[in-house]
Amino acid sequence: MKLVKAYIRPILLEDVYKALRAEGHCCITVFRGEGAGQYTDPNHAHGSLEFPALHSKVVKVEIAAVDKNIEPIIDIIQQTASTGSRGDGIIFVIPIENMTRIRDGKQGAEVIE
Repeated sequence: MKLVKAYIRPILLEDVYKALRAEGHCCITVFRGEGAGQYTDPNHAHGSLEFPALHSKVVKVEIAAVDKNIEPIIDIIQQTASTGSRGDGIIFVIPIENMTRIRDGKQGAEVIE
């Protein structure tokens, strides 16, 4: 099991979500955020009271999946979220040691399959 974390442009979230759903990847978590990476788009940069430096708005998408689904998920996100411009985002994949469903205590890959 692995956790995919993808930081993408907010405007592309709906497209990424629809593409994932169309391929049977149903369960995602989304967070709004601000970031300053190697590249900040000057046309979409902004400052805020909490973060006074120029930042880009981002959306973080998290998906827990079994190993066989990781590459297809990465491919879908990369293809759908790419504009071909700097600042499109980044995808991380992190191992998951275990997971437990709170409702019934089930553990492991059974929770997400």
